[in-house]
Amino acid sequence: MTKVIASSLRKGAVVDIDGKLYVVLNAENIHPGKGTPVTQLNMRRISDGVKIAERYRTTEQVERAFVDDRNHTFLYSDAEGFHFMNPETFDQLVATPEMIGDAAPYLQDGMTVVLSTHEGTAIAIQLPRTVVLEIAETEPSVKGQTASSSYKPAILSNGVRTAVPPYIAPGTRVIILTEDNSYVERAKD
Repeated sequence: MTKVIASSLRKGAVVDIDGKLYVVLNAENIHPGKGTPVTQLNMRRISDGVKIAERYRTTEQVERAFVDDRNHTFLYSDAEGFHFMNPETFDQLVATPEMIGDAAPYLQDGMTVVLSTHEGTAIAIQLPRTVVLEIAETEPSVKGQTASSSYKPAILSNGVRTAVPPYIAPGTRVIILTEDNSYVERAKD
């Protein structure tokens, strides 16, 4: 940990306040006409997701925590949590279901993800931009419906709901954007 000036903090920085880690959601430097300039930080506590807002004089020192972002391979999940392995050192790491959150349905055996760790504890996950999944169920297409005008609801093999063009049938493998569950295209395989 090192101390940094509050005005130097940017979005994504991790700070340590009273022994708890917070990720900066946004930082704004305010320079009033009279008085001392301040830095407004909106942050989220990593341990439980509580959001807070703090103001610091721009010259005040804040403890900055350093986060290690590395590729990890997803192995499996069980009652203990989600198990990942560092492909360089073969060290295994367990992440809690709360930390994984909405990313859980997309995790596949052998998938490479970027895990952010602090002192050996996983604090954030970054999935690949797209994943290939199979359509589990969808409505039959209606004759005369054009592909460009409408999408129909579908359920993916991981249980996530999405919308696909009318020509996509159950069993078709498709590419899905992980950030918003949206259909990209048919898989080429």
